[in-house]
Amino acid sequence: MAIIEVTVPDIGDFDEVAVIELLVKPGDNVKAEQSLITVESDKASMEIPSSHAGVVKALKVALGDKVKKGSLVLMLEVAGEAAAPTAAPAVAVAAPAPAAPVAAAVATPVVAAASGPVEVRVPDIGDFKDVVVIEVMVKVGDTVKVEQSLITVESDKASMEIPSNATGVIKELKIKLGDKVNIGDLMAILEGTAGDVAAPAPASAPAALAAAAPAQAVAAASSVTAPAHVPTSTPALGLPHASPSVRKFARELGVPLAEVKGTGLKGRITDADVQSFTRSVMSGAVQTLAISAQQAAKPATAGGGGSELGLIPWPKVDFAKFGPIERKEMSRIKKISGANLLRNAIMIPAVTNHDDCDITDLEAFRVSTNKENEKSGVKVTMLAFLIKACVAALKKYPEFNSSLDGDALIYKQYFHIGFAADTPNGLMVPVIKDADKKGIFQISTEMGDLAKKARDGKLSPAEMSGASFTISSLGGIGGRYFTPIINAPEVAILGVCRSTIEPVWDGKAFQPRLMLPLSLTWDHRVIDGAAAARFNVYLGQILGDFRRVLL
Repeated sequence: MAIIEVTVPDIGDFDEVAVIELLVKPGDNVKAEQSLITVESDKASMEIPSSHAGVVKALKVALGDKVKKGSLVLMLEVAGEAAAPTAAPAVAVAAPAPAAPVAAAVATPVVAAASGPVEVRVPDIGDFKDVVVIEVMVKVGDTVKVEQSLITVESDKASMEIPSNATGVIKELKIKLGDKVNIGDLMAILEGTAGDVAAPAPASAPAALAAAAPAQAVAAASSVTAPAHVPTSTPALGLPHASPSVRKFARELGVPLAEVKGTGLKGRITDADVQSFTRSVMSGAVQTLAISAQQAAKPATAGGGGSELGLIPWPKVDFAKFGPIERKEMSRIKKISGANLLRNAIMIPAVTNHDDCDITDLEAFRVSTNKENEKSGVKVTMLAFLIKACVAALKKYPEFNSSLDGDALIYKQYFHIGFAADTPNGLMVPVIKDADKKGIFQISTEMGDLAKKARDGKLSPAEMSGASFTISSLGGIGGRYFTPIINAPEVAILGVCRSTIEPVWDGKAFQPRLMLPLSLTWDHRVIDGAAAARFNVYLGQILGDFRRVLL
């Protein structure tokens, strides 16, 4: 047995392409020509095969790494005789002729063109015959630029985007989904401008590529001679069936393609599928499996390290080398709430409006009410008044009492108000049900009972579910403003801090008034800035004169 290095072969005119999929792991048995990794440029994705059969001992690349010809992919344990040099793998490409332009249309020189009709034809795509059009990316009337992709075609082992060789407006499309095309076939007629047109590509295909492995080779529609073979309709290990541009679009949005259902030809995933999936996730109708599982397992460590969101890895630090440390596991409540908060912070396009309201008279009324009812044992808090005030505001602005359901809004006819409770084990949110039907004393009594249950860890799931709006109050601690995170599937949350005496101009002189800071966070998919400002203003008016609740 011997250990050999498997490196990236000649993949044409590619430099520093990204590794987007790992198809094997240490311990796997691989065959010669079996795909090991998938790499991608802006126009093509391709699988890199093994040059030998053997057992994978060590992977030397990771997702996101940039590789090029000669980069080490993995260490392979092979039989003694197998370690001898073998013929070049299936991705072997034709030796480039220095004087000849590359085959793909986008790699050809650009020359000036006069205005008028311009025929756009399928360029030299290598040793491919009768490839199927699986995606048409433009329509009549569209303005296209040189190198803009027009269609995606696919063979049994390759998918590639075919670009335009001219700038202009599409007057006629000469192909449709399901058509089979070959080099030289007419794709479209443009009304050209006196701008750039790519010179015609040479008719000769890369001969060495065809001889090496015609079923696995691909000529990508970019500045390449002949790269490796490309993911197809039956991708290895169930890879998503999508073109390179769709893959790139999905990565930019953080969409896991494996969870997207394709509506294109043969189940291919299109841009529209990615957009539809994104809308479903943002509305809360769908939750991605990969991210939710990772968040549930590691809610406080940025999910799987950030890779599932296309972020750089979470830093791994040996804190002990800087000084003494102590490690404590988080409580179950913090783990659960952390996963929910992370999801909501990422998925909701949230905006926060800050405002102040005058509660001087309301606080005086609250204090006098408590004095009058000392013997009842019920202490009325400002939060109870806030709950009633929020109910009035929700009735006036019902979109704040709604939830997204796909492309529709669910307007709730009930008013269940959640309030954040700080407990020794973490944040909990009990819910006051039907707050619109209860008075201040009943709300205060229920709040006290629920808060005690929360501190004692005795809240039932029913007592923490069904909220249509939430209030997070830091009034007993301090601070000025903050940005509370919306509790999905709600669309808004009110943050409240400690009230302070401030000078307020009454038109003649400054008067000391008790001002309460409000921080309203809202979901911009449902609520716009003007509505949020009106909600805050109306809420302030009610708190300034609580008689408005009766109106």
